[in-house]
Amino acid sequence: MKEAMYYRKKENGVTACELCPRGCVIKPGGRGFCRVRENREGVLYALNYGKYTALALDPIEKKPLYRFFPGSKILSIGTFGCSFHCSFCQNWQIAHLITDGETVTPEMIVFWALKSADAGSVGVAYTYSEPLMWYEFVLEAAQEVRKAGLKNVLVTNGFIRPEPFQRLLPYIDALNIDVKGFTGEFYQKIVKGEFAPVLHGAEMAYQAGKHLEITTLIIPGLNDSEEEIENLVGWIAEKLGPEVPLHFSRYFPNYRMDLAPTPVKTLEKAREIALKKLEYVYLGNV
Repeated sequence: MKEAMYYRKKENGVTACELCPRGCVIKPGGRGFCRVRENREGVLYALNYGKYTALALDPIEKKPLYRFFPGSKILSIGTFGCSFHCSFCQNWQIAHLITDGETVTPEMIVFWALKSADAGSVGVAYTYSEPLMWYEFVLEAAQEVRKAGLKNVLVTNGFIRPEPFQRLLPYIDALNIDVKGFTGEFYQKIVKGEFAPVLHGAEMAYQAGKHLEITTLIIPGLNDSEEEIENLVGWIAEKLGPEVPLHFSRYFPNYRMDLAPTPVKTLEKAREIALKKLEYVYLGNV
């Protein structure tokens, strides 16, 4: 547990979190929407600092990053907590878990990462749950990993305020940002979040010169219309660049959503549309 960064103290011991755009106002004894930032007597704490729930040496393509050190591996680590509450969450077992987890320090991550380099790892990926809700720890760990000459990767929903993101970006080498749909309605109803800050976060990463890839999980009847795909692709081409890879991933029933899996033909059509403006379009989970 560590005192959180990016919050304001208000009257009567209330705190206002300023990490993500949600801006939770938290009374003493309460927690934010992410459930990992808690107000204790007027001080906001990050409950997941130094705690991890998943650790693996993954192919970098699993992040997915297809054009960042292809064929390599990366030490992947995640905690618990998330700024969204997607009905289709693929990692809900840890994203919404509140646990003591296993304890880790930035120095331990560097040690493991250097050991993993012997097996072809290029660095560390902060992934599985939402790493931006692990902000204080990721910021410290990323600095140490950078000092060791290794790469830092964020696999994220991109839902963060500009100031903390700007502080973290200098230590990040590559990101896969999950653009879950391309309408505000989809984000409000299905994701329980906002749409515009995610796009702004992706644009910030691209403008900072980071390697960026985008992933969209295609869900039948919810975000798979040709118009929505065209809007997504148009935004990438115009605001990011046609060289930014786009991954369309196939939905399967999970967590609180029990729709039929996405037809492969739907994904193939989406890829056909995207290739009109983008250079690299991949299909995942097929």
